[in-house]
Amino acid sequence: MLFQFLPATFVTLLLLAAPAAAFTHPIGIHGRYFIDTVTRQPFFLKGIDYQPGGSSAVTESIDPLSDPNTCARDIILFQELNINTIRVYSINPDLDHDVCMSMLASAGIYLVLDVNSPLQGQHMNRYEPWTSYNEDYLEHVFKAIEQFSGYNNTLGFFAGNEIVNDKKSARNSPPFIKNLIKDMKLYIDAHSPRSIPVGYSAADDLNFRVSLSKYLECTDGSFVDSVDFYGVNTYQWCGEQTFYTSGYDALTLDYEDYVRPVFFSEFGCNAISPRVFEEVSSIFGDEMIGVFSGGLVYEYSQEPNNYGLVEIDDKGAVRLMKDFDYLKVQYTSTEIPTGERIAELYNRGGKGLKLGAQALPECEEEYDNLEITLMVDDSISSKLLKNGVDAKRGRFVTIDDNDLYTTYQIYNTDGTSFDRKYVRVTHLLDEITEYEAIRLKQLSNDSKYP
Repeated sequence: MLFQFLPATFVTLLLLAAPAAAFTHPIGIHGRYFIDTVTRQPFFLKGIDYQPGGSSAVTESIDPLSDPNTCARDIILFQELNINTIRVYSINPDLDHDVCMSMLASAGIYLVLDVNSPLQGQHMNRYEPWTSYNEDYLEHVFKAIEQFSGYNNTLGFFAGNEIVNDKKSARNSPPFIKNLIKDMKLYIDAHSPRSIPVGYSAADDLNFRVSLSKYLECTDGSFVDSVDFYGVNTYQWCGEQTFYTSGYDALTLDYEDYVRPVFFSEFGCNAISPRVFEEVSSIFGDEMIGVFSGGLVYEYSQEPNNYGLVEIDDKGAVRLMKDFDYLKVQYTSTEIPTGERIAELYNRGGKGLKLGAQALPECEEEYDNLEITLMVDDSISSKLLKNGVDAKRGRFVTIDDNDLYTTYQIYNTDGTSFDRKYVRVTHLLDEITEYEAIRLKQLSNDSKYP
């Protein structure tokens, strides 16, 4: 039963009674919240962005989720940070990701995956998207969906990251982004074993961020053309600030009426170092949980832009940085909001809190600083949407004990050896039967649309 149909008092009782389970259940969407599709509890992202080696680390033979030894090394540290979600910016869908995704699920960790790749023909040209929006590009996107739809811990897909970031891209890209979202959702509906949310990750530029979010949220009545969630990349909380001095109050107000989940797809200003991440308590605090569904710290590994939590040497050894220790303190001491907490705030008239699904807004003729009149040829995707793509669907596999151990060295910030070299199994891999898959797909669909 979906709680938009229930009175507020019964909603409170339902959320209070919802059981916890040691399974990695699929995540769906109900109104402006992510929810566990089995327990019906709200889900808040507490995680990090993960792309060790940057975009150049994705090749024909390797990506961040293809090497079990590397995955074990990093999942050990994910568990140390007490996170529940990672974002990966690019993968090669022709590689095998079963072991790494199974290990992540066994650790209770979900994945938000960008479907674009730095490899040729696998990303959208922001300035001339009509040159890149072709069948080869969509085949790559659909192959990523095909493979990762087989894992319960695939939380969602990003159709793009900061594609609109200046005046020229704002003139040319928005209709192509919206059409890609539609094509991805149509492919998932036709070929995936369950519904998986599709979103977009936006640059924190006030010229475009809010207007683009409204354009991607609106619908022509089909619902499939509307984004399922919206990510904001923001770095405005620097050092010791507050909810008000950082501007988080205005940021929260920007999305108070958004009808889909919003979260920080990147956060963690590095203007002051080391980063102490005091914004974490606000992101998961009462002032924000009615609007934002958590966030992801940028980023796991130290790259040339100096946002890393760990340093990885050329032999694969990892050394923790001070930022890691500070984030660990914040993430470990901050409680994830529960259904009980949300219901209490709702019953007190908490700001921005909406438990039921809200109607999607109808599309307007224009949006500030965006050009939305360019037409996209729907025939480009028609063949692939009908026939599917030739890709191996991922599946959970039995993990050998050796897979849980890493041969790489891990060092603390003081240079001493980290005291654990294995992944702790905290969650069971939930094998979904064909009947349950049909039921979960229906539940997800019911959750997604008002």
